[in-house]
Amino acid sequence: MGRVTRGYWLAGAVLLLGGAVVTRAQAPDRHVWTGVYTKAQAERGKIAYAENCAACHGETLAGIDVAPALVGPNFLNNWNNTSAGDLFGRIQSTMPLNAPGSLGGRKVADIEAYMFEANGFPAGDLALPPNAALMPNVRIVAQKPEPAAAGQACTCGK
Repeated sequence: MGRVTRGYWLAGAVLLLGGAVVTRAQAPDRHVWTGVYTKAQAERGKIAYAENCAACHGETLAGIDVAPALVGPNFLNNWNNTSAGDLFGRIQSTMPLNAPGSLGGRKVADIEAYMFEANGFPAGDLALPPNAALMPNVRIVAQKPEPAAAGQACTCGK
């Protein structure tokens, strides 16, 4: 490959990478109170939870013995002001205990949607994506934020 051709490839790669950085930097912050999962996703998640999680975390997500609760104040305090991607990553890499890393991305997103529903967060029109990298701007915010005044952006979790 000639020097000129290599230069074009390098310039193209820089442009693509720069565009991705700008796009990510401009992605709006969303939070769990804005409907970051769908009702259908939470329904699938309830089934996946029963099959993969309930034996340790309990049928009601309240925790059993050493497995922590996935619902309620302790759970929300532990995950407050983190991203849905952080929670997704934890679930995907460490669960279930007897087979860590065995759950696919869609199943993890569905389980996370069910957890959000069980914690009282509203459903929306878009499903949680099946990849942690696609949800860094989706914040877990324990307390429902006050509505922003007209024209103001939400600063939830900041």
